[in-house]
Amino acid sequence: MKIASFNINGIKARLPRLLEWLAEERPTVACLQEIKTQDEGFPAAEFEALGYRAIWHGQKSFNGVAILADGALPVEIQRGLPGDPADEQSRYLEAEVRGVRIACIYLPNGNPLPGPKFDYKLAWMERLRARMAAIRAEEVPAVVLGDYNVIPRDCDVWSPPAMAADALMQPESRDAYARLLNDGWTDALATHNPQGGVWTYWDYQAGAWQRDHGFRIDHALLSPECADRLVACGVDKAHRGRDKASDHAPVWVELRG
Repeated sequence: MKIASFNINGIKARLPRLLEWLAEERPTVACLQEIKTQDEGFPAAEFEALGYRAIWHGQKSFNGVAILADGALPVEIQRGLPGDPADEQSRYLEAEVRGVRIACIYLPNGNPLPGPKFDYKLAWMERLRARMAAIRAEEVPAVVLGDYNVIPRDCDVWSPPAMAADALMQPESRDAYARLLNDGWTDALATHNPQGGVWTYWDYQAGAWQRDHGFRIDHALLSPECADRLVACGVDKAHRGRDKASDHAPVWVELRG
């Protein structure tokens, strides 16, 4: 079972690239972030033509997440992250697909800092931790994946000094991420690449892609029930280099059974 995550950075602008990736890589489940469309604008028919059924949680012009499954309709469990009734941003969608709990997340960026955006990021991470604890308590196979907007370690960025002032690398952001791992979740890419050097994002500016100036902010965290089934994981880096591509590359994990 191959479960993937792709921050598509605008589903309408990147639809040809997204359909191309789905056809070539054929993940069992694909979690999308930054779809940047209201619910009624989601191109579900395009995915159905490829054999994928979808659920989505959209928002006008910003954010938005979706879960696609090959040959099955994801069974929705949770829409929106609990813990703040006033939060209207579309950043969390949770579903059951073929016996695995899938949570698709788009964690807040947090810039500029200090300020309300960084405070929102940290508060969101605490709410995420609470939701992940609830999932853990169910003892179900689970994968929480998406754009976490956190660079967990210095070896996860091409130049730590270049990003030192960014919200993605602040001690508070890293500590909040580390607490998720300490709760018993496994960072698949870090486990298979302990030395780092694996990027999932390259900015459009300053020739970042051409110079391989990237960093890792897209993660797949596995519950113990899934960590035992992890066969392989990786990044579909080549898709970042295609015409009119997203600034992220897809991340995936493969589970036994």
